[in-house]
Amino acid sequence: MVKKRKSKPTEKLDVSNHILVPKHEKCSETEKKALLKKFNVEIKDLPKISINDAAIVDMNLQPGDVVKITRASPTAGESIFYRVVIEIK
Repeated sequence: MVKKRKSKPTEKLDVSNHILVPKHEKCSETEKKALLKKFNVEIKDLPKISINDAAIVDMNLQPGDVVKITRASPTAGESIFYRVVIEIK
C-alpha cells in the first residue's frame, strides 16, 4: 500500500536572496535613455528577460522596462548586464 503525503500549501520561493542570483535593479527612464544612447541601440536590440522570471517577478515591472543585472566576476570584479522585460504569451 502506498501512503500519500499530505500536500502542504504551496509556498512561493523567494530566489532574490539566493547566493547564486545576481542583483537585479530596475533602471529609471533617464538611465534607460542614457544606456540606449551610450551603446547606440534601440530597446528591441537589448537581450530579453521574461516578466515571469523568478528573479524579477516581485519587482512590479512592466514590459519595456530595463533591468540592470550586476554579477560578481573573478576577473573584472563585477559585470553589468542589461535586459528588457517582455511578456511571454
